[in-house]
Formats: sequence, structure tokens, C-alpha cells
Amino acid sequence: MKQELVLLAGTKETCKALTEQLKSMLGRYVNIRSYASEDFLPANIKDSLIVYSSYLIHDEVKHIIDSSCKVIVAHRTINYDYIDSLFEIPKETSVLYVNDFPESVHDSIETLNRLGISHIQYIPYSPGWDVPGSIKIAVTPGEMELIPSFIPIKINLGVRLIDIHTIMKIVDYFRLPETLSVNITDKYTSKIINLSKKLSALKQEAVTLNQYLKRVVDGVNDGILAIDSKGTITVFNEALEKMTGISTEFALKKKVSNVFKNIELLRFLLKEKLEAQEAFTVRQTNVMVHRFPIANEETVVATFKDMDETIEMEKAVKHELQKKGYVSKYTFHSILGNSSILKDTIKIAKKLASTDLPILIQGESGTGKELFAGAIHSESSRKNSPFLGINCNALPEELLESELFGYEEGAFTGARKGGKKGLFEQADGGTLFLDEIGDISTKLQARLLRVLEEWEIRRIGGNKNLPINVRIIAATNRNLKKMIDRGEFREDLYHRLKVLSLTLPSLRQRSEDIPILIQAFIDQSHKPFASINNETLEKLSRMEWKGNIRELKNTVQYMLAVSENDVITTADLPADLEEADENRTPPILISSKKKKEQLLLLNMIDELNKAGNPASRKKLSALSRETPIPLSEQQIRIRLKELEQHGYVVVHQGRTGTQITEKGLHALRQSY
Repeated sequence: MKQELVLLAGTKETCKALTEQLKSMLGRYVNIRSYASEDFLPANIKDSLIVYSSYLIHDEVKHIIDSSCKVIVAHRTINYDYIDSLFEIPKETSVLYVNDFPESVHDSIETLNRLGISHIQYIPYSPGWDVPGSIKIAVTPGEMELIPSFIPIKINLGVRLIDIHTIMKIVDYFRLPETLSVNITDKYTSKIINLSKKLSALKQEAVTLNQYLKRVVDGVNDGILAIDSKGTITVFNEALEKMTGISTEFALKKKVSNVFKNIELLRFLLKEKLEAQEAFTVRQTNVMVHRFPIANEETVVATFKDMDETIEMEKAVKHELQKKGYVSKYTFHSILGNSSILKDTIKIAKKLASTDLPILIQGESGTGKELFAGAIHSESSRKNSPFLGINCNALPEELLESELFGYEEGAFTGARKGGKKGLFEQADGGTLFLDEIGDISTKLQARLLRVLEEWEIRRIGGNKNLPINVRIIAATNRNLKKMIDRGEFREDLYHRLKVLSLTLPSLRQRSEDIPILIQAFIDQSHKPFASINNETLEKLSRMEWKGNIRELKNTVQYMLAVSENDVITTADLPADLEEADENRTPPILISSKKKKEQLLLLNMIDELNKAGNPASRKKLSALSRETPIPLSEQQIRIRLKELEQHGYVVVHQGRTGTQITEKGLHALRQSY
């Protein structure tokens, strides 16, 4: 009969990983049971070897352990299968180390430093702690959900495993065969050898990469110079050698002041400035020197461009762009918001994208007509073909006509030799976006109507028709029907353009999207870590926004510019903003299935917190089944993540459960 080992862990994830480890090593000789305190514990355990995953769980499990049991507290170490990801992080980088409890964080960091993985600076973090604004990378032993959402790079090191010392104590306790001890030792040794092989391969890869980069640096046409913090030259490529007449062998590892004698150039290269560009003459060649620092490497890099060659290259690039056309900058993923009206609009737009028929997009100024046009193109069968757009209100009639239809050589004074292709020709096979179509003259309306009827164009001054294959997407913020009644817009052209139509909602119709848009504008700003307090957010949600998203973006940019710190308040609001009805419902109160589920969760979490009970997903799911809105644990996981992103709750793993925040309590009060 097999002897018995009982593993007691805190979380289910840890319990599963350590159980698999113990079974792979000892399962042939020992019967292994395991329990996670956050999930389930038996009433009593007798006559068994108890292995704690950590000393931290003793107080939680001691009441179920009989005096007939022997207890071993496991020492844990890093999972060697994931360790190589740490060596890819540059030396001296500050990295957030994330775990569920402070003691676990400090134990893990101590283990890493003891193992010699100390080339990076570990910043300890447990839920609720502050995070330095400069942190870009976070690592965690399996607790990915605890990493703050704003950190861009997240690395999972896997659950920390039981170390060989603890395994050997278990082997000795059960007096297992000596061959097992040898096998276990060999397995750990094999892992270390494999890790060494990985590190060796990484080192060789770095050497190869450096050689490759040298060939690349030497192969470019621009001169490249790199200077370290002591003014010593570390990179001096072949192109720079040709420009200056100074050999690479002579320049490398020498002070830049001993290599260059041009005082103005030296002053430019060495002066303390973030980034600059200036023209110099080097050996009768006009060069543009662009200097920029690499702060983490304490290095200054300068590129030397031959200005005459650059001018010729720009001409060639423009020619290629004209030949190849342009591409849309937007997709439907670029459209931000979760409101039902926006989702319905996107759903319709995606259906329209599947055809080749003309589309008329109507909506107020600033609602995103160009964005939707680009997204429709990117979703269409023409997505790999040109997408060109023009604002019909931005150019005089004659210039707009030549831009659209092109012209032949000699068509008018100043016409380019050889003529010019118009946008209809350049967009052939793709999509042409005509913004502010309601502002074109009746003369151009007639020409555009002929294009839509015949799918042919004739250049200005030309004598032949050119067939085209272009999808037209037009947009306007004007009421074309009223313009037709006044004789300002052709009815036949209107019907040609409006084969398919799409009406974009105003920001007033989708006010629940305002918090999402504001956060996006903050993320894209010069203050990406800034936040906005709830009072200001609600005030912005009540504004009229006659300029729609464009006006909202300008307002957020203004507030970021004038705010004294990283928290935007009502004091930062522009003085000329017009507020709508004070009784307007704030975003959290918008009636929708999702919002109802979120409010139900906030209410249940608040009640559990007040009673001192853990608000686990399992408990919340059970409580929800007693309401008209039953939720599964998976549904609760999704809603909790949304609430946490808005700052309404803090989700803790394990026994603590979810805690409602002041912001969440405020939102709950508002809902009542």
C-alpha cells in the first residue's frame, strides 16, 4: 500500500502546478492528495505527511491537521522553464515583481538574487501598492491578473516550484529507494544544463546579431556615429568613413574631439540637448546631421545625410507613392466605444463594406466620418488597393477639379509637363473618399454625376475618356435634402451617391462612450499616466458637445496642458464649455444589460464587504442566482475585469476576494 502525502496550498493555480510536480517525481511511490484553501479543505487529516506550499498558509490550515501528521514547509524556487525570459531584459532595467502577498514578493525577489539573476532591479508589488510611473515591464509567478493594466509588457514566470532540498526531505521521510534520489537529482541537473544551453545559445545569437547589425550599419547610405557618455566613439560606419575620409579603424574607441576638428560640429555633437538637427559642410559635401540620445544606454547617436542625395530620394519616394496609392489609417478597431447605438452603426457599416456600391455617410461635424470611411475600405475586398481622400471644402473649385480629374500637359498656365493623374485615376481599383460633398459647386456636381453614371473620367484639357474602377464613399454634415429643395444640390447626384447610406450618431447620443474616449485621448497624450476624477468625468458627460468627438478631444488636450499634476479636476475645464441638463444620466446609469449586471455585482460586493465576507466569484455567482439576473462565474470574471478597469473595484486572488472602491461606491449611490 502506498504511503500518503497531502499538499496544502493557498490558490488553485499553485495547488495544480505543485501537485503535477510532485506526481511527476514521486507519484510511483506515494499517494498524493492536494487542497487549495481558497477552494476547499477537508475536515481533518490524520497519519499523513503534510507539505505546505508556503509558511504563509499555516494559520489557515492548522485546525484540520491532526497531531499524528508530520509537516514539511516547502522551499520554492523559480520555474526554470521560464527563466530565460528574464535574461532578455536589458541590464539595470527596473522591473515590477508582482505577487499576491508582500511576503511572497520579497521571498521571490530574494530567491532570484540568490540564484544570480540580479542584472535587473526588482521593484516589489502587491495589490494596493504604488507603482513608479517609469515602470514598463512587470514579471509575476503566475499572477498575471494582478499586474496593473497600464504596464505594457507583462511576463509570466510560471508558478514557483518546490526546490530539490524539500523534495529530498520528502524522499528521506518515506525512505524511498536511492535510485529515486539519483533520478530526481539528474532531473534538476538536466534542467540546469538545458538552461545553460539556452543561455549559451542566446549569447551566440547576440554575437551573430551584433555581426549582422554591423553589416547593416555599414550597408546603409547614411553615415552613422555613436558616442558613449565619456565622449568615446563606439560606432563609425563605412558611409561615414567615405564622407569624412577618416578610417573606421582610426576613429573607433577614440575621443570624438581627437577625430573631428570642426569646432561647430563637435559642439553640436557634445552639447546637452535632447534631440537636434543641423546642417554642416564636410569635405565640400553638404550634410544634415541629426543628433539624438539613447538615455538607457547613455549614448548619443548621430546620422549624417548627404543633402543632395536626400532631395533626389524624396522625389523618387513621392513618385512611388503616387504610383502605388495610399492606404487607410483606420480599421473598425480604431473606433472606440461600447454604446449600443455605436455598435449598431458599426454592424451596419461592416455589412456595407462587403459591397462595391457607393455610400453616403451623414453626421454632424466631428463624429468620425473619415474614420468610418477608412474602416469600411479596410474591411472591404479593396483593402489591398489604394484609399485616397479629399476634403471638397478645402480647395477652390478649379483646383479641386484638377485634383479629382487630373490634367493634360499644357491644359492651363503652370500645368506640369507630362500632365498629372487625378485622384480618380490614382485610386483606380480602390476607394475614393469625398468629404464635405455638400460643398461642391453645381458644375462639379455635373461632372461627378457623369463619372458615377459612366465610370469614365476625362482629364482637364484631354480628348479621351479613361475607364476607372473606383468605389465612392462621400460624406457630409449638411442636410442634402434641404439643399435639393433650395436648388443647391442635384437630386440625381444625391441618389447616385446614396445607393447605400450610413448615419453616424452624435456624441450626445452615445454619452456612455465619453469615459472610454477620454481615457484613449489621455493614453495618446504627453501625460499617458494622468487620470481624471469622477466629478470632472460626470461633468464632461453632461456637456452638449456640439463639436462631438473632435471637440471632446480638444477639451481633453487643453485640460492636460493646464493641469497642475497628473489628476484632471473641474478646475482644469475650459471656461467656455456649455453644460447640458444637470439631470442628465451619467455613464454608469445608461440602461443596458451589461450595466445592470455591473450594478448588481457592485451591490453584492458592497454587501459582502460590509459583512466582512470574501466576495469570491463563486459566492457572487451563487448570490446572483437568487436575483432576476443570474450570472455564471465566467460572466462574473468578465464583468469584474470591466469594473476594475473603470476603477470601481479591486480584484484580489484567493481568500481576500473583490473589494469595492470609493469610486465604485459613488457610482452605486448615483445609480440609486
